Amino acid sequence: MAQVREQVIELIKSLPEDATLEDIHYHLYVREKVEHGLKAVEEGRFISQEEAEKRVEGWLKSSGQTRR
Repeated sequence: MAQVREQVIELIKSLPEDATLEDIHYHLYVREKVEHGLKAVEEGRFISQEEAEKRVEGWLKSSGQTRR
């Protein structure tokens, strides 16, 4: 837990002096999402670019939209 606290402190120190609470929250959110994604990749929980494109294409078709 101390490591997380230190990481948060370092993140806050890296932000501009006029950073808002919203800015801090956003950066913490992005960091958590990136770490979650990296863990998923390490565990083999990901799909290929081609599969992602097929899924998006299916979503767009079902909503009546087309890919640009």
